Amino acid sequence: MTETENKKRILKARAQALARDPAARTTEAAIEVVEFLLATERYGIETGYVREVFPFKELTPVPSTPAFLMGIVNVRGRIIAVIDLKKFFDLPTNGLHDLHKVIILQSEEMDLGILADDVVGVRSVPVSQLQASLPTLSGIGQQYWRGVTGDRLVVLDAARILGDPKIIVQGKVDK
Repeated sequence: MTETENKKRILKARAQALARDPAARTTEAAIEVVEFLLATERYGIETGYVREVFPFKELTPVPSTPAFLMGIVNVRGRIIAVIDLKKFFDLPTNGLHDLHKVIILQSEEMDLGILADDVVGVRSVPVSQLQASLPTLSGIGQQYWRGVTGDRLVVLDAARILGDPKIIVQGKVDK
């Protein structure tokens, strides 16, 4: 086969592949995540659980609560508890500043705000790229991970975080 014939064969195969019905093409399963920063690591959380993202401001502290519960915020008339995942995962903290964002997560049972150092954006992550863990990442909070991508994006399991009994604070009133 000559070089010209080989090129024609390759081009014909490409044309046939592109001409197939788009619905018939196999697509890789992917999840869409909101990518954000915590300390020096990048995290993602599935957009299906994210109700909204807003700038951090006007937090009301709640006494006698765990250290990871920063307080509550009023978001359009709804009172939302905000937790600091850095404290929850025992990561280094660097204080609060104007650039922090609150990501509101929502499930059928509850709404919860998580503090992020910054929100990077939204991206699609192929499920096949999620690994159980990378050896260079610490084991802190691994029970809340869906997986880690090759470029070190830790994808969190929002359902597990929202369903964890440790984040539900049960205050008792003495009679």
